[in-house]
Amino acid sequence: MGSGQVTSSEPFDFQGKHVTVAGLGVSGVPAAKVLHGLGAIVTVVNDGADERARAQAAELEALGVTVRLGDGDTLPEGSELIVTAPGWKPDKPLFAAAERAGVPVWGDVELAWRLRGPDAAPWLAVTGTNGKTTTVQMLASILEAAGLRTAAVGNIGVSLLDAVLGEERYDVLAVELSSYQLHWAPSLRAHSAVVLNLAPDHLDWHGSMEAYAADKGRIYEGNQVACVYNVADKATEDLVREADVEEGCRAIGFTLGTPGPSQLGVVEGILVDRAFVENRQKNAQELAEVADVNPPAPHNIANALAAAALARAYGVPAKAVRDGLRAFTPDAHRIAHVADVDGVAYVDDSKATNTHAAQASLAAYEPIVWIAGGLAKGAVFDELVAESAQRLRGAVLIGADRALIREALARHAPEVPVVDLDRTDTGAMLQAVQEARRLAQPGDTVLLAPACASMDMFTNYNKRGDAFAEAVRELGAGT
Repeated sequence: MGSGQVTSSEPFDFQGKHVTVAGLGVSGVPAAKVLHGLGAIVTVVNDGADERARAQAAELEALGVTVRLGDGDTLPEGSELIVTAPGWKPDKPLFAAAERAGVPVWGDVELAWRLRGPDAAPWLAVTGTNGKTTTVQMLASILEAAGLRTAAVGNIGVSLLDAVLGEERYDVLAVELSSYQLHWAPSLRAHSAVVLNLAPDHLDWHGSMEAYAADKGRIYEGNQVACVYNVADKATEDLVREADVEEGCRAIGFTLGTPGPSQLGVVEGILVDRAFVENRQKNAQELAEVADVNPPAPHNIANALAAAALARAYGVPAKAVRDGLRAFTPDAHRIAHVADVDGVAYVDDSKATNTHAAQASLAAYEPIVWIAGGLAKGAVFDELVAESAQRLRGAVLIGADRALIREALARHAPEVPVVDLDRTDTGAMLQAVQEARRLAQPGDTVLLAPACASMDMFTNYNKRGDAFAEAVRELGAGT
């Protein structure tokens, strides 16, 4: 953080202040409107000047907000604060200029945190490379089962600004935070928080794995009750050790194995709590059965344990954990069972857009015909393939960077048959599913877990998953 950054969370009087909003888009437009409504003199700067940007600019200019399109690098004269969209990279010239001028930079999360009222709902915060959205939704479901007024907010669902400034009064918020958002949120102080896991991702934005991990670790700063970490991922525990927390805040681990004291874990198919119980050296509280978790894949059980830990830190009874997990339905394209055709299960995990997510998905099934490929975003696939080789019946590769996966398969799983599809048209997914069916045997799982982004062939991972599901339905109709 530069010397210009403000890290206290004292109330900020916006009346008459010159505030620059960096970026239009999902967070910039609401931020500009809120700041304008608080009496700030708002200037919005935006790199692009496309049709959508021009429409958003016209909407804001009608309110009296100044908008500068096509110039996101220059610091407007007189700026006293910058509020940035989370995706803007820290090395932009605008931020260097702000640092030189001693102008603080906040993200939309920081703005929401500063605008909370004196009796605002506490935040239970979730970050990690994978599993954030599912964990936050599970957490909200558990909190609701306990009769609490809550919402899943932040990187998903209700916008944080709406949650903080809206009419609805919440008891507690389940908050998903990305590494981008955490980078620009210096004064955020959660009630309790978790880093689910850490794997290389967004390194082009952060500049290094160390910087990425440090931004994730900000979520623990100032925690009041619990810093929840993943026992299987030592890097998350290291971040807890480095955090400056409130007196009495505890480190709470979650594990797929038998939990030790101050941990949540699994014993003979039961999710148990040895952290928020009397005499945790000897006692454990049953929370739910593994069968209550939907779907009961290992990484999803880990998500459930993390959600349960945050809920228990907030004082939620064990019964609400069970009821909340039973009531939870995962979003589409997250290890979603599409259909069984001729004794073969077809599973859509199009959301597995990086190697870490794909590895968790591959660990949930055996034997597998794996459909993979897309845009690698700089990823390497050796570790993923080496760890999953024993589970693979075959692989069908699609997308721009499929050669990287093919080469890793040749190195670490040379006996696994590979179909390399050199096409990117709309029929490619149907052919991929047909080839996977040819390789599969009854009892196998055909798993779409691409380990890559989708934008080389599809608008987004949702469209990729939809194409897979449609192709599977076509298979079923033809049997």
